[in-house]
Amino acid sequence: MNLSQQELERYNRQMLINGWGTEGQKKLKNSTVAVAGIGGLGCVSSMYLAAAGVGKLVLIDKDKTSLNNLNRQVLYSQNDIGRYKVETARERLRALNPEVEIAMVPDEITVDNIPRIVGKVNVVVDGLDNWKTRFVVNDYCVKNRIPFVHAGVSQFYGQITTVMPCKGPCLRCIFPKEPAETKVNPIFGGTPSALASFQVMEVAKYLTGIGKPLVGRMLFIDGEEMTIETAEIKKNPNCPVCSII
Repeated sequence: MNLSQQELERYNRQMLINGWGTEGQKKLKNSTVAVAGIGGLGCVSSMYLAAAGVGKLVLIDKDKTSLNNLNRQVLYSQNDIGRYKVETARERLRALNPEVEIAMVPDEITVDNIPRIVGKVNVVVDGLDNWKTRFVVNDYCVKNRIPFVHAGVSQFYGQITTVMPCKGPCLRCIFPKEPAETKVNPIFGGTPSALASFQVMEVAKYLTGIGKPLVGRMLFIDGEEMTIETAEIKKNPNCPVCSII
């Protein structure tokens, strides 16, 4: 799939990156990325994925916009309150980059519907706000050998890792026991913005083949102390999900 003159101009700055070029941009154009959850993380990740020229985005979120979303979910405005997030997000992303195909899925991900909702995409980006659904996505991605870029945020803190089936640990290895859910997660808008930007870097690196992804490593951000640390994480040989593929 060739790049148009308009695309060559639009993506010129990133195509100057060593190892990217026109071939790297074509790889993005030929890719499909699912963004699971279009909240604080998903708004920012979908914006930068669209800006980067990923060929197709699948936006998945069952919720409608509410006023208390607006401190961090930057695709929406006050006029969008009460509208499905995926509808508004598609409009904004199309305005940002009409070259990108945008599919919207106003559903909640479950074990039963995930094959239909996610399907055979190239990467899944974690924009979710609960662990139950994260593990559903993790299990599906591992079994279908789809990279899953996880991030989680709270207050000024965040974490990110890339689950690369057959090459590194999955979320079940890292969290053998499902973490407790938080009914109302305190959050500052800059935190998901930072983590989502790292997620997009991970996606771009994987699709273009540039750099070293966060496989077998988890990166932690403490925005209060302004520190970033990386910890090694290993596969669990007895993991009920990734040890059997």
